[in-house]
Amino acid sequence: MPVMRSERELILASKEFAVESPIRSWLELLITLAALAGTLSMIFLFDNLLIRIPLSVLCGLLYVRLFVIYHDYRHRAILKNSIIAPVLMKFIGLWVLAPEQIWNRSHEHHHNNNSKLTMSGIGSYPTISKTRFNTLTPAQRKLYLVNRHPLTILFGYLTLFVYWLNLKSFMESPRRHFDSLGSLLLHGSAIAIIWMYAGPATALLAWVVPFFIMSAMGAYLFYCQHNFPGARFAEGQQWSYINAALQSTSFMVMSPVMRWFTASIGFHHVHHLNSRIPFYRLEEALHTMPELHGAGTTSWNPLEVYRCLRLKVWDEEKGELTPL
Repeated sequence: MPVMRSERELILASKEFAVESPIRSWLELLITLAALAGTLSMIFLFDNLLIRIPLSVLCGLLYVRLFVIYHDYRHRAILKNSIIAPVLMKFIGLWVLAPEQIWNRSHEHHHNNNSKLTMSGIGSYPTISKTRFNTLTPAQRKLYLVNRHPLTILFGYLTLFVYWLNLKSFMESPRRHFDSLGSLLLHGSAIAIIWMYAGPATALLAWVVPFFIMSAMGAYLFYCQHNFPGARFAEGQQWSYINAALQSTSFMVMSPVMRWFTASIGFHHVHHLNSRIPFYRLEEALHTMPELHGAGTTSWNPLEVYRCLRLKVWDEEKGELTPL
């Protein structure tokens, strides 16, 4: 059994992998964009639903991959010295309903507060102790449970991306989150234009269904990577950045195909150890650093999904997430 290195030593060791290959980064992005362009084109060209529906699903999976690549860019893990990337990524952020301002603010908060008990849920899902839950008013309990409800995750396109990331942000601070309005207008306009010129079926298959899939998968990935059996939550001086990465963030076991579509985001505990590691080097870091081998695991297995979704509060006595 390897001796556990100190927090500082682990961070320093991880920096070896926080070096990108700009050519590799561009290839990964351009291949994804080309696949998306081809898939969308075929949805418009074909009339047969037996062809169009699988293409719509494929488009949704490609959006998941594009989102994670965008997420890596916002972490300055890839393309950080590019002149072209900032303009392209601004548009992609609007396209995937994660505009720069709100995404940077909420996601940075998430990385700095992962596994802390919180009612606000900024950049994450609210998670509080069982004791605190029992002190909430009926209305507060209802809101808390709605925010963690499986249907909220399933309909993440509307609940998390359209409403929480964009509409709510813009309404609370129009100047600060003007790009959120741009993202909403882009989506509304795209649906209206496609509906008008290509019909409702094409609008659903070329836009609504792919983004529904992207948002539902993204919302669940974000949930299960920090809400799983064995996850640890802490407050005050008991919390540490390294423990939050290694004990409170999961390694999601996936097939090679799903690893590709999710741009290796399943190696999430590695990403939380050092968010500057490019997605295509996370697995390399995992195999090289023995301290990363003991993370809790999740998967797409329906039983595993159920086990994650039923967790509601942190039980202080048991020291674990539990159902109510």
